[in-house]
Amino acid sequence: MKKWIRSLSLLLSLVALTAVISGCGSTALSSRNVWKTDQKSKTITWGVKADTRLFGLLDTKDGKIKGFEVDLAKALTKQMLGKNAKAKFIQVTSSTRMPMLKNGNIDAIIATMTNTAERRKQVDFSNTYFYAGQSLLVKQGSSIKNVKDLNKQKGTVLGVVGSDSVENVQKVAPNATVLQLTDYAQAMTALKSGQGQALTTDNGILYGMSVQNPGYVVTGGTFVSEPYGIAMDKNQQQFEAAVNQALKEVRANGEYNKLLHKWFHNVKGFDYEEAAKE
Repeated sequence: MKKWIRSLSLLLSLVALTAVISGCGSTALSSRNVWKTDQKSKTITWGVKADTRLFGLLDTKDGKIKGFEVDLAKALTKQMLGKNAKAKFIQVTSSTRMPMLKNGNIDAIIATMTNTAERRKQVDFSNTYFYAGQSLLVKQGSSIKNVKDLNKQKGTVLGVVGSDSVENVQKVAPNATVLQLTDYAQAMTALKSGQGQALTTDNGILYGMSVQNPGYVVTGGTFVSEPYGIAMDKNQQQFEAAVNQALKEVRANGEYNKLLHKWFHNVKGFDYEEAAKE
């Protein structure tokens, strides 16, 4: 009997301890000051894409994620915390980036994320760091020249889960069928296999895909503006202010333009002035 009582007592103690730990973790997450934490650690943890050429793509040779957004995050980190500061990168997708931010796995999202009114209900955005526009990627010689053709022909357009591009194309081409894939690599494979007549997302991403896949071209101009912003959790005003100040400084000192040219100089038809708009 005494043994049973001791076991029950131990079990109740463990349950209570778990509740305390969980409660503390929840409180810490909801009330943490990202900027003060990062200043103390001299580290900013960024959520970046690893499947998006030119912005964030995993290099299988060395296992590192490389791209414009990765380099910009490094520049911002040093601008914010000093030359010895560290930028830490965690891979996200269009569907996982918001939950990972809310869970505290990352401090900020810099992952081709468009600043929209709907998203601003959940997160705050920095000033624009890349001004993109939604377009279409098609096989060279395709009868789909623009989004109107897609609507007229009642074609199938490919998109990625978690991207607002899917919602946008449904509005402008309601007759088209939308097929959503997990990531851009799968979407490109689906386009090549004929599962869709076009792939839609931001033109910056599509330019990268066209470079990687000769015979596929960006077409139709842009039919929706897609300004990219760095997403942060709500109530992180100090961190947001620091990010915006750093963005202003890297634009002013020429680092921003240097990175833009580094990653997009080989992209046919790329408009530097358009991309650099704030």
